[in-house]
Amino acid sequence: MIRQVVFDMGNVLLQFRPWIALEEFFETPEDREIIERELFNGPEWIMGDEGIITNEERYERILPRIPAHLHEAFKRCIDGWDMCLSPVPGASAFCDTVRKKGYGMYVLSNACNRFHHFFSRYFPRDFFDGVMVSSDVKMIKPNPEIYRHLCSVYGLKPEECLFVDDRPENVKAAISIGMEAVVFQDDWDEVEKRL
Repeated sequence: MIRQVVFDMGNVLLQFRPWIALEEFFETPEDREIIERELFNGPEWIMGDEGIITNEERYERILPRIPAHLHEAFKRCIDGWDMCLSPVPGASAFCDTVRKKGYGMYVLSNACNRFHHFFSRYFPRDFFDGVMVSSDVKMIKPNPEIYRHLCSVYGLKPEECLFVDDRPENVKAAISIGMEAVVFQDDWDEVEKRL
């Protein structure tokens, strides 16, 4: 029986649309392509999620790969990329429904240290019963250990959890430790059927 709902953040609770930041900070398609490749698709993005480096340390590591004329704009982008986040339509209402039905609510997110800066703009810290961020615990989805760690820290039974994530590999990992899980495809009604 499901008693807890565990949400991913990116593209489940908050839309992640990096092109918004790219268009804000860089003028040409060529410059945007460079930054998309080096920042959002570069190894430092995952390293930040793993807690190996901070968001601020990304700047120094990536800077040598960026043309000099982009350095100033790149710094602004590093400091403000989270402008590309916005609430997923229906997420807040779904969370309210889940809460009213008496389920516990948790967040398990791959994110860098900047998570604590931006997440509270959308959801108060006490909105959820628990929040676990990969960079804090130095583990990253889909490693099954981060799911086990979430359950251990918050006293959850995997078989009582419904995990909601937009990435199939993360859902598969949750299932591997005994959780119910669903791939989120912008359809809250479909998620609610699993409760």
